[in-house]
Amino acid sequence: MAEIMPFGALRFTQAAGEIAELVCPPYDIISDRQREQYLARNPHGIIRLELPGEGRDPYKTAGDTLRGWLDEGLLACDAEDSLYIYEEIFTVRGKTGSVKGLICRVRLEPFSAGVVLPHEETLSKAKTDRFNLMCATGCNFSSVYSLYFDRQQAIYPRVQAISAGAPLLDFTGDDGVRHKVWQVRDPAEIGELAAAFADKKLYIADGHHRYETALNYKQHLMDTGELTDDAHPANYMMMTLVHMEHPGLTVFPTHRIVRDLEHFDVGKLLRECGKYFDIAPCLSAVVASRLEQGHRTNRKALALYHSGQASVLELRDPDIMRELLPGMSEAYRQLDVSILHTLILERLLGIDKQNMAAQINLTYTRDSKEAMAAVDQGKANCAFILNPTKVSEIADVAGAGEKMPQKSTYFYPKLITGHVMNKIK
Repeated sequence: MAEIMPFGALRFTQAAGEIAELVCPPYDIISDRQREQYLARNPHGIIRLELPGEGRDPYKTAGDTLRGWLDEGLLACDAEDSLYIYEEIFTVRGKTGSVKGLICRVRLEPFSAGVVLPHEETLSKAKTDRFNLMCATGCNFSSVYSLYFDRQQAIYPRVQAISAGAPLLDFTGDDGVRHKVWQVRDPAEIGELAAAFADKKLYIADGHHRYETALNYKQHLMDTGELTDDAHPANYMMMTLVHMEHPGLTVFPTHRIVRDLEHFDVGKLLRECGKYFDIAPCLSAVVASRLEQGHRTNRKALALYHSGQASVLELRDPDIMRELLPGMSEAYRQLDVSILHTLILERLLGIDKQNMAAQINLTYTRDSKEAMAAVDQGKANCAFILNPTKVSEIADVAGAGEKMPQKSTYFYPKLITGHVMNKIK
C-alpha cells in the first residue's frame, strides 16, 4: 500500500527574508494582480517559481531562477532526511479550527493500483502547465493534499505527540490563517510512522493535476533514460497527509455560473425542473440556510438564482439517478454535483461534459455572492448554489474507483506553497 519516505526539504534561508513574505497560496487561485503584489512584497517569493511569468520562456526562467537562488544561498535543502508536521489554524463562521497533517514523499503509483485514489476529474491545460514547470525546475514547490483513514488511531495521536514542542516555523498569512511546521528527524519515529502507513490507501483531496503531472514526469525521465534507479526522487511525490476523520476538515462548495447560452428561458427551465424537483421560491439572503437544512438531513437540494430571485430545488425521487447513471455507484449518483450536472446542465440546458471541461458556458466560484452578482450584472444567465460535498462522499466515490466532476470540492484552507519543497533533480 502507501509507501512514505523522509526527505531533506528545500526551504528558504533567512537570507531570502521573512517566511510569511515568501510563501503564497496555490498558483491556481492567484490572479495576475495578486501575483504582482506578491512580487512587490519580496522579489524572492515562491510565486516567481510556482507561477512563472517573466521572460520569453517563463518555465526556463523559473528553472534559471531556482538555480540562481540555490547558488546564492537563498534556498537550501535540510541536511537530514526528515518528515514534517504541518498545521493550519483558521477561523470559519466565527469558529476557530485547525488541520494537522504529515508532509512526506509518497511513492508514485498509477491510479489503477488502488493505492492513491483520485476523486475528481482534471483539466488537460493545467497538467501541461505543471509538466512544463516540473521539467524546467525538477522540483515540487507545493504538495498534494491527501486523506487517509486511521480508525485504529495508529498515526494521528503520534503526530499530535511529536508536534507538542516548539515548531520549526510559525507564521500567519495574509488571510489570517496561521501556519506551523515541525521537523521530525528521529529515525525511530520516522520508521514507525512509515510502517503505520504500509496498509493505508490515500485519497487525493486537492492536487490531482500535480499528482498526474508527477506520474507523467516520472515516465518522461524513464523514456529519456534519466531514471533507472528505483530510489530516484522522481519515483515519489511530496504530499501532505491528513486524517480523514480530522474534526477540522472543512470543505466549501463550488458554485456554478451559467453564461452565454443563446435563447435562455428561465421560465422554461423551471417548468422542466418541476418534473424532477420540488421547487420553493426563497429570498437570496436565506438560500444558504435553506440548503444547510437539507444538507443536515441528507436531502438532495440545490438553489437556482435568476433575475434577482432564488428557488430551492429538492430532488423528488433519487431513483431517477439510477436510470440516468446506471453504470455508476450509488455514492456517485447521489452527489449534489452529479444531480446538477446530469439532470439540469446536461439534460435540460444542453451543456455536455466537453463544454464543462472547456468552461465554454460555465464558470466556477466558491463565493455564492459572486455567483449571484454575475447574474444581477447581466454577465450570466443564471447560477446554481450548492451545498458542500461531504468528506465521507469523497471517500465513497474514490473507493468505488470513480471521479467526481471537476470542481466538486474546495478544501479550506488551501495548503500554503513555499514553506517546504521537494527537490527532485
